[in-house]
Amino acid sequence: MLDAQHKATVYAPSEQPHRYGENVHIIANPMALTSLARLCSPETQQPQINELVESLYTTLLSHAINRDFPKVHRAIPSRMAEVLERDGDDPGRGVNEGMMIDQTTQVVSVDIARAGILPSLTCYNLLNRLLEPAGVRQDHLIVSRAVDDADRVVGARISGNKIGGPIDGRVVIFPDPMGATGSSLSTAISYYKDTFGGSPLKLITLNLIFTPEFIRRIQRDHPEVVMYALRLDRGMSPPDVLDTLPGARWEEERGLNSHGYIVPGGGGFGEIMNNAWV
Repeated sequence: MLDAQHKATVYAPSEQPHRYGENVHIIANPMALTSLARLCSPETQQPQINELVESLYTTLLSHAINRDFPKVHRAIPSRMAEVLERDGDDPGRGVNEGMMIDQTTQVVSVDIARAGILPSLTCYNLLNRLLEPAGVRQDHLIVSRAVDDADRVVGARISGNKIGGPIDGRVVIFPDPMGATGSSLSTAISYYKDTFGGSPLKLITLNLIFTPEFIRRIQRDHPEVVMYALRLDRGMSPPDVLDTLPGARWEEERGLNSHGYIVPGGGGFGEIMNNAWV
């Protein structure tokens, strides 16, 4: 006895308009933006830093799950089904029925150490609560920025990994707080493709903040990747560019300073999340 309202559950996310393409999603969530601004403030210290990161990644992943994960029609009896039957009523009236997340979906959450350790663990734990745990995996990559003599970011290198297997048929998420140059995430995605090949169900990046430079790099190297962020930072752009819709004058947009850090950003998240300043 399906209620008409549940025949087609439509998720209508609130997102910022832009011209970066359909695979880019900037979430319009005032509550999350408030928490993110607090996280980026120099007045915020541990343990509030990691508490905010966990809360924000719960919001971010929930948005991606609702929008991009497979759905199936399910009918699950509630506690009232037995009561109705005992009272001589139709137990079918006590069934929750409609479109839900497919709990058989297989997912890999990739920890890109060190800023990605807590975000990935937060996502991994949430996915284990939502899906069948046997299909949820967490991998680990040690990825470091490569810089030149002037301390400019020129790439990234992988120095270690602990990977649980192939990614064919799986949703693979990359929760990394700062999408700056895109070199680390692009290198990580390429590593999976080159090592395992196959066809992942979907590749998704989850950033608290990303930049126009990050979006350009990921789209150039991996155009199939879906990108999510709570905020787009392009604070090094000229004032007249800041007055335009994001992506309208993409070539003139800048979100990074000369050392590859995001502006306004929040500083080095690997440092502040781990209380380690090297």
